[in-house]
Amino acid sequence: MLLDPRAPRFAAALTAIVIVAVLITGSGWLALVQAVVFAITAIDPRRGPYGLIYRALVAPRLGRPAELEPAAPVRFAQALGFAFTAVSAVGYLSGVTALGVVMAAFALVAAFLNSVFGLCLGCEAYLSFRRLTGRPLTARVPAP
Repeated sequence: MLLDPRAPRFAAALTAIVIVAVLITGSGWLALVQAVVFAITAIDPRRGPYGLIYRALVAPRLGRPAELEPAAPVRFAQALGFAFTAVSAVGYLSGVTALGVVMAAFALVAAFLNSVFGLCLGCEAYLSFRRLTGRPLTARVPAP
């Protein structure tokens, strides 16, 4: 499965907005909602809520992407995002606010870097692991 690389960047921008709201409000429930979004997207990036918004509202206004990216690194990154926001939600909801703040801040840094600079930390970790295990994976391929 190949993805338009602009979709994960759009999703990262929405994620950053949600996580900023989590940090401002201290809402563990909002962190939990974001964790669910990450979980859905980790299963299938094209079925994630932010991806659906991208395809319905943004993609029709853009031209075709010049290149596509494999879904596996994106799925791994979303699973990492799920872990961070799930632990953040647990921290906030259990009264361990410092844990909630720290984990949300880590998730915010990753979402910010992806949305603004196109640097997906989870994707890079996945690709590095593949290289270390002797199974490299091309990060991008030309669009058909």
